[in-house]
Amino acid sequence: MKHTEDRLKIDPKKIVIFGAGKIGRSFIGQLFGCNGYKVVFVDVDTEIVRLLNQRGSYRVVIKGDPEENIIVPDVSAIPATDRQEVVNAVSSAGIAAVSVGKFALEKVIPVIAAGLELRQKLNPYFPLDIILAENMRSAAEFTKEKLIQYLPEGYPADLLVGLIETSIGKMVPIIPLTEIEKDPLVVFAEPYNTLILDGKGFKSPIPDIQGLAPKTNIKAWVDRKAFIHNLGHATAAYYGNFLHPAMEYMYEVLEDRKVLDFTRDVMMQSADILCRVYPDDYTPEDIEEHVDDLLYRFRNKALQDTVFRVGNDLVRKLGSDDRFMGSIHLAMQFNMPYDLIMKAMSYGFRFSKGDEEGNLFPEDIKLLQALTDNFENTLINLLGLHPVNERDTIDRLKNHYSSMV
Repeated sequence: MKHTEDRLKIDPKKIVIFGAGKIGRSFIGQLFGCNGYKVVFVDVDTEIVRLLNQRGSYRVVIKGDPEENIIVPDVSAIPATDRQEVVNAVSSAGIAAVSVGKFALEKVIPVIAAGLELRQKLNPYFPLDIILAENMRSAAEFTKEKLIQYLPEGYPADLLVGLIETSIGKMVPIIPLTEIEKDPLVVFAEPYNTLILDGKGFKSPIPDIQGLAPKTNIKAWVDRKAFIHNLGHATAAYYGNFLHPAMEYMYEVLEDRKVLDFTRDVMMQSADILCRVYPDDYTPEDIEEHVDDLLYRFRNKALQDTVFRVGNDLVRKLGSDDRFMGSIHLAMQFNMPYDLIMKAMSYGFRFSKGDEEGNLFPEDIKLLQALTDNFENTLINLLGLHPVNERDTIDRLKNHYSSMV
């Protein structure tokens, strides 16, 4: 009994991470694990869980010049199906993180709620901060709304749960199958290692970890990621693939000056919009420097980032609240130009790049066929554009699409 009680005491230097995927391992786990934290992953992949427990560590390859290998120590994992163990881990964690994607996020919330309930019973009024390492706007609001549905009535969530939104800027490429066969736990990543997060979201002191960059207005930084980084990356993939369909890598398409210049122009048009929306958070000079730094990082040859990885998942990336349409909506709100952003988005409608074996993302096949069959209905029914309020946008996108042959 005493052993169980000891195991359920709060360990301030333990992080529980939902999602042992590329961001979970290469970024969140690496940041905390290399700064003295025990790292406990929760994942649905039982083989990854088994290997993490067997080895107790994993390797992150930093694809820079020179290449660097980082060993993340003191690692364990719990299968997502072992509900009680996951609940126990949450109840005793010093901090938690979630990196599972928007759709899976909803599925892990009930077990997090159960862990918080047990935590309150065993360790009353000991807050838990949860880092939401998801590329989504209003992640904290979404998570809180779902979380309170599973917490007992009267649970003081505002006091005890810190929901920390982030801006995930680290680029993590697809790992070649040959490398996975050698080491299923290895992850590749770029040298950039800064985690921008909501400094106002914490209920406990912010961990003193190199690489954490707390901000007072996280919305400005989430939008900077979506409407400059994500927008620019996708623009380069779509326009680059349109001009050079045989090219596999991002650095290849960006060696074409036309692709590089157009991508920069699109990013700067969006940057102008963001400077208008968030004048207190960054200056035009800051943003221009950020754009040029991103373009340098996009051309990192060592990263071997593929056009397929950056461009695929068109339903999400061309959707009504993502990188292109989200930026366009802000431009409309502030009466600013967005013609280049719209043109860049249109190249996405012609994106049909396959992976290293030539296979397209399954949902992209359906979307591309739907666009061919009925372009306007597809914008409305699959991508979520409003048939009345966004009539002008639909017509202009249709004209762009028709002119691209």
